[in-house]
Amino acid sequence: MDPVAASARTARVFDLGRQPYEPVWRAMQRFTDARTADTTDELWLVEHEPVFTLGQAGKPEHVLAPGDIPVLHVDRGGQVTYHGPGQIVLYPLLDLRRLGLGVRDYVHRIEQAVIDALGEWNIGGQRREGAPGVYVGGAKVAALGIRVRRGCSFHGLAFNIDMDLEPFHRINPCGYQGLQVVSVCDLGGPAGMQAAKAVLLEQVASQFGVVLQPQPGLPEPL
Repeated sequence: MDPVAASARTARVFDLGRQPYEPVWRAMQRFTDARTADTTDELWLVEHEPVFTLGQAGKPEHVLAPGDIPVLHVDRGGQVTYHGPGQIVLYPLLDLRRLGLGVRDYVHRIEQAVIDALGEWNIGGQRREGAPGVYVGGAKVAALGIRVRRGCSFHGLAFNIDMDLEPFHRINPCGYQGLQVVSVCDLGGPAGMQAAKAVLLEQVASQFGVVLQPQPGLPEPL
């Protein structure tokens, strides 16, 4: 079988467990820089240690009172957000050109995967015009911040499952003053991270038409 054709239909899945933010970010960069036309796509799942991240165009004034939580300036799009335990962070490391996707379609499919995952738990998720992510009743349950380099995606999605939401009060989430943030468990969905990961991965695989290949251990760049 043509290795490029095979790579276009599969995605290796790594569950990194709980990790600090910066080493995973640097590993994503290395993976993206080193990949070739026949590199198999990967999906990385991780829970990060508490951190605020500020995107390329992020305005420092949206970080109100970080306290003891570090603030990192990173190379994704978007403003400021919070990552911490109880949140699924999904990094789709995909060759968008090989999948025949533009950036707008890519964003739409990630959002739809979250909306469909919420639907599995009878929670109605919606998009908001001009504000990427997924919302329930006006409160944000999933934030999106991406980067595309040489047609390949990195960074990704932060999906609040069962987390302490207090740190969001220390920022203007995604640059919006007073934006409410919510967790899936507060909406009647599962608090268990593994159950939520399984549903999210199923929907991501459906949106991108890939067969998932769960992998042991950590990805090579880490």
